[in-house]
Amino acid sequence: MGEPDASELPIFELGLAIVPTERVPLHIFEERYRAMIGDCLERETPFGIVFRDEDGARAIGCTALVSEVLERYDDGRLDVIVRGGEPFRVLDRFDAPEWPAAQVEMIQPTTSGEASDELSETRTAFAALLEAVGAEPQRAEKADDAFTIAAQVELPGKEKQRLLEAEDERERLIALERSLKGLLAGVKRSREISERAKSNGHGSGRIGPPQR
Repeated sequence: MGEPDASELPIFELGLAIVPTERVPLHIFEERYRAMIGDCLERETPFGIVFRDEDGARAIGCTALVSEVLERYDDGRLDVIVRGGEPFRVLDRFDAPEWPAAQVEMIQPTTSGEASDELSETRTAFAALLEAVGAEPQRAEKADDAFTIAAQVELPGKEKQRLLEAEDERERLIALERSLKGLLAGVKRSREISERAKSNGHGSGRIGPPQR
């Protein structure tokens, strides 16, 4: 706890990772997290989201601020939209009296100017994915770093966590381009399967060898 630039942050461990500027819906039902979100709403302060899976909680997370309350239930549950803020590193994890917390230090991501070639290639992969799903590929031109692109794409938690943990923007962009190409391949496979299902067996919808 002796770091001069450290600060205390409420911590929410989830099976998802959030990146800066990303908007994510959350259903808050556990009592201590309802209290945490209620306090953050009252004081207009952020909390930290830390990715947790079968390997445990990660040491690097991202702050989140509640940007919208969608619904408040009679039993105290909440549906909210949160927006990703800044990456941070956990220095000391502990349970405060009201909710889980940690001493953290913020991480300043490197800028995209240090990896212009990688940014161009990642934008190209993003544009191809957008076009494949029927979205405007021009959106890719407005993205100026890896986090801006990743915030617009549904990626597995481990892949977004990898972006948070990347040491620099170049590493982040390379990892993101690989993820985008994987998503694009998945979209193409789904489309091919759908077309085969429509045409195979004279429209039967079954996938298998042709009828003789």
